[in-house]
Amino acid sequence: MSLGVVMLVHTAFNRAEQVARHWAAAGCPVVIHVDRKVPDPTCAAFRAACKDEPLIRFSDRFTCHWGGWGIVRATQSASEMMLNAFPDVHHVFLSSGACLPLRPVAELIDYLAQRPRVDFIESATTADVSWTIGGLDQERFTLRFPFSWRKHRKLFDVHVKLQRALGLRRRIPDGLVPHMGSQWWCLTRQTLSAILQDPKRKTYDRYFSRVWIPDESYFQTLARMYSTHIESRSLTLSKFDFQGRPHIFYDDHLQLLRRSDCFVARKIWCEADRLYQSFLKDQSGALERAEPNPGKIDRVFSKAVERRTRGRDGLYMQSRFPRHGSENGLTCFPYSVFQGFAELFDDFAPWLTDCTGTRVHGHLFDPERAEFVDGASVINGALSDCATLRDYNPTAFVSNLIWNTRGERQCFQFSPRDTQKINWFFARDRNAQISVITGAWAIPLFRSNRDFADIRAEAARLQQIETKQLEVLNSVWTKARVRTWTLAEFVESPMEALQTVIDEIGTQPHGHLTKAPTMVDLSGFGQFLQNLKNQGMHPYLMGDFPADDVFGTKLRPFPKPYLVQ
Repeated sequence: MSLGVVMLVHTAFNRAEQVARHWAAAGCPVVIHVDRKVPDPTCAAFRAACKDEPLIRFSDRFTCHWGGWGIVRATQSASEMMLNAFPDVHHVFLSSGACLPLRPVAELIDYLAQRPRVDFIESATTADVSWTIGGLDQERFTLRFPFSWRKHRKLFDVHVKLQRALGLRRRIPDGLVPHMGSQWWCLTRQTLSAILQDPKRKTYDRYFSRVWIPDESYFQTLARMYSTHIESRSLTLSKFDFQGRPHIFYDDHLQLLRRSDCFVARKIWCEADRLYQSFLKDQSGALERAEPNPGKIDRVFSKAVERRTRGRDGLYMQSRFPRHGSENGLTCFPYSVFQGFAELFDDFAPWLTDCTGTRVHGHLFDPERAEFVDGASVINGALSDCATLRDYNPTAFVSNLIWNTRGERQCFQFSPRDTQKINWFFARDRNAQISVITGAWAIPLFRSNRDFADIRAEAARLQQIETKQLEVLNSVWTKARVRTWTLAEFVESPMEALQTVIDEIGTQPHGHLTKAPTMVDLSGFGQFLQNLKNQGMHPYLMGDFPADDVFGTKLRPFPKPYLVQ
């Protein structure tokens, strides 16, 4: 025998027995430590189930808490029994009851036999690692931790802050350079016995028993003092999420685990019958011999972490509701918002559909109802045109609309008459293309048959709303693509502006526009604005309109087709 296995077990004893027998069947002695917290009858039953296998032994029991010294003490005890009871063991492999061999044990034995003096233990200084969670790197070796981080979190935090404030520090024993790494190692007999038989072991044990999470630093530090050849990596595949919690492997991870070429993996779900059946059988010739390479599946885990932390653009879930300013994209696909175009052109929506092939809605935030395309009352995703439902959460309304129609660009109208609670959402959304003709809201007033006093009051209200909206769109926080024209600027050169907007949408390849939508008759609009001024209301958002005729001539609709040379 050349390989011995130390197992730390605290639950799922049927699986622990199954794996222990698998190791023993390959000629590897197994020493099992059962957590002291496990009831005595349960432990006795587990021992009785394994008593027929001479290569399985049980060490003294210690109470093990997460991040506590008991885990190291349990490992020491089991390792001492392994070295004393099985003198032919050359390497000792530390595992848990949730570990599962992925390749034939004979391959691992041959792999270690070819490297008789190599210690496989992840060991790096705090300055060289970035995986620590909780903000304690070097401090875990210089502060005291009398309180459990899991059971007494508030006391733990207060005690750490107090030590920092008072400048209290522990002295690191002479000759020790603290290292950290994975708990799961495979050490040679020479290195492991040197650690356990060191004359200064009491000093080192006393020091590390006050270190935070000593199971990830005790052997990792002391191995550096005695090993002649360290491979700073673990032979056990273990992955952790962004919170420092281990990933659990299930049945559907079978192919992923095979791709890793690793010898052992943790944590395996105790009910993953398919994994245990696939790997705990004779695999001779089933897999090609290869160097363990967990990096081959790192890309999958990186994507999983990104999906967990960032989510998908524009998808809102109850389990990952976004914090303001921290969302991974407010929407999932580009869309266009047009303000003032429907007021200036009679047939803007059908014209835009013909030019771009997009779905063009009306005023989705009209106070009465959401004006879906073709007058629909319900659209993709069972979104209703009910204004009450829409205004309950307008940002979710837009996000859901874009998500449920992703792949097809949506265009819709907006105006100061519409619900304004959505303005900041549009401004902050990098997928939004917002085109605004300022002051175009005055055209429906100009064409209406209302009393002039009512028109003046409504004009003052709409101008104030649009002014506040423009402040939002011009904010430093705006990420949307925003283009604004005054009404006078747009009417002076409409085709150039329309060409720019169509090019930005870019849904269909085309050259210059050959036709334009029909512009409303603005004859007398300049005098209308002057009348507003005469009544004490200053309409400044429209630009410089002469009081007689706009640009000195009567505005007429564009001819069709409108050819641009």
